Amino acid sequence: MPDFKIGRLHDGFVVSWWADGKRRRFRLNARTRKEAESEARDVIKREIQAPAGSTVADLWQNYRTEKKGRRVAVAMGFEWKAMAPHFGHLRPDQITTDVCRAYTADRRKAGKHDGTIWTELGHLRTVLKWALGDGAPRVERPAKPAPKERYLTHEEIGRLLDAPAPLHIKTAIYLMLGTAARVGAVLDLTWDRVDFTREQVNLRTSEVGPLKGRAIVPMNEDLRAVLQTARAAAVTDYVIEWAGQPVASIKTGFNATVKAAGLEKVTPHVLRHTAAVHMVEGGTPIAEVAQYLGHSNPSITFRVYGRYSPTHLRKAAALLNFSRLRSVQA
Repeated sequence: MPDFKIGRLHDGFVVSWWADGKRRRFRLNARTRKEAESEARDVIKREIQAPAGSTVADLWQNYRTEKKGRRVAVAMGFEWKAMAPHFGHLRPDQITTDVCRAYTADRRKAGKHDGTIWTELGHLRTVLKWALGDGAPRVERPAKPAPKERYLTHEEIGRLLDAPAPLHIKTAIYLMLGTAARVGAVLDLTWDRVDFTREQVNLRTSEVGPLKGRAIVPMNEDLRAVLQTARAAAVTDYVIEWAGQPVASIKTGFNATVKAAGLEKVTPHVLRHTAAVHMVEGGTPIAEVAQYLGHSNPSITFRVYGRYSPTHLRKAAALLNFSRLRSVQA
């Protein structure tokens, strides 16, 4: 952030600073100097990230540049191909509910699921909030779809694990099933976070993030064996590699393996869901499942997976067994 000065103008405060050889000055709403200093930082940050006349294309690129090296920046690069014709030429103040609804309608006509549209418009909302703060326009999104119920049975898991697959795909599948990790966390995993001595897998890239859905989990016997095989063949720092390079996506290889197993409607996220369901069905306490999934709040885990517990609502159901009570009274 550049050096700035707080000054007085009439009965209020202004902030001024130099940028690209020009002096910039903005009137502030603050009533005290302390408030003015705080507001000034927000104003300068907004003007640096979203200079006057910036289009959504400018802001989108600026945001991706700041997040360079993170998976979200890569994903947003692909998303922009669809979003650019609708939003790229617009200024933030030109984004309206009608514009958002038109985008949703066009994407639906293209056969895209509401979950995809929800994510794309969510990234637009994030970019505008990052650039404009409280001044960001409202971005309307379709309702978030309900979580998918698809998960694999033990028999289906066996078919998937027995299906022919390259080592990196096989390793990724075992990791997702054995750690309940998201595919992004698996692709980010490096060997320095695989501890064969403690038998642990650390899915976090650092202590500060990203932490969403990422945890430090035990390594079971099946996973240990697969990881040892992958480690012996490794030529990079990444656990999932192909042709001597880290892997950006396993979509093609994963789908081929699913097809070879004779399965349908199986995505990498289904494996995370499968792991969680089987832990709960096996009687694992929700608090422990939450730790596996990297959920900061176990109530989230319970809301999604509580119904899979063998004891879920059983006591309540027993109290509603009125025919038993009638026979006792008789």
